[in-house]
Amino acid sequence: MPTISLCMIVKNEERHIARCLDSVAMLVDEIIIVDTGSTDRTVEIVSAYTSNVYSYTWKDDFADARNYSFSKASMEYCMWMDADDVLEEDQREQFLQLKQSLSTETDIVMMKYQTSFDEIGKPSFSYFRERWIRNCTRYRWVGAVHEVIAPNGTVVYSDIAISHRKIGAGDPDRNLKIYQKMIADGACLEPRQQYYYGRELYYHKQYEKAVSVFEQFLLSEEGWVENKIEACSLCANCYIQMGQEQAALITLLRSMSFDLPRAELCCEIGKYFLEHGNYHNAVYWYKTALRLPKNEYSGGFVLPDCYDYVPFLQLCVCYDRLGDRIKAKEYNERAGKCKPYCQAYLYNKRYFDSLGV
Repeated sequence: MPTISLCMIVKNEERHIARCLDSVAMLVDEIIIVDTGSTDRTVEIVSAYTSNVYSYTWKDDFADARNYSFSKASMEYCMWMDADDVLEEDQREQFLQLKQSLSTETDIVMMKYQTSFDEIGKPSFSYFRERWIRNCTRYRWVGAVHEVIAPNGTVVYSDIAISHRKIGAGDPDRNLKIYQKMIADGACLEPRQQYYYGRELYYHKQYEKAVSVFEQFLLSEEGWVENKIEACSLCANCYIQMGQEQAALITLLRSMSFDLPRAELCCEIGKYFLEHGNYHNAVYWYKTALRLPKNEYSGGFVLPDCYDYVPFLQLCVCYDRLGDRIKAKEYNERAGKCKPYCQAYLYNKRYFDSLGV
């Protein structure tokens, strides 16, 4: 059975850290904590779990900090988690089983990362991340922000999920400031950094700047396909905020120049036509979304609701606007089978009941 070092970088995480460590401490063989300047009780709390606590001078570089944490590990694999992550109780047995059965040839284990949840806690946004990484110099983090280890070698995909359960808000400006400092210092952002820099600008409602960065990224011959597709979505949202709706539609359609359609983008195109009163076109795109397979292993961001619940619900709206309330009710019932607790479905149900449909 392989041995695992849990390697974490932390700062002022007294609200989260015990919950995180309690969820996984008994399943790993070593815990490495790298503190980047806590002024609260974080160091005191983690010292109850491990003596391997190190101080690190923060350099506005997450990859450097994570590589430092990995350098302190002595086990066969390094595992990373953030302080506000948790391995839920229903995942722990699978975690242990994987550890017991893992082939010695495995270099990287990819696990689901669930970062958003609906009203009953069901994951609504997830993607795969490298989670266990062979402890050797071949694997090192890159990227000052949104750091990554590119999967290579023998890679295993697991359905085990780490859940991101943040309590309270962090510093919303941190990542943007790091990028701005990099640019001010003369750094030339590589394509992946351009994509994430564009995202930070979008989140900060700097739409014109974001469009400029996204367009530069989309025109580049380099860059990961999944990032290109997501950039089309974010860039289209920027155009909408700027009042350039035709440019938004063109950018959404542009996503299909990079790969086959994704249900997430089809739902956005459907929404565009729905909001513009073109219900027949909206129906086409929502039905297209329903026909598309969900590829969780592409590495891209996955919105599970875009493959069933969202198109069902929106088809209900479209057919109601078209005057076909029988079909509208049918699609609402299909949405209800996906999420019988959602308020939109329940509201529609009461609406159809009041009409005697």
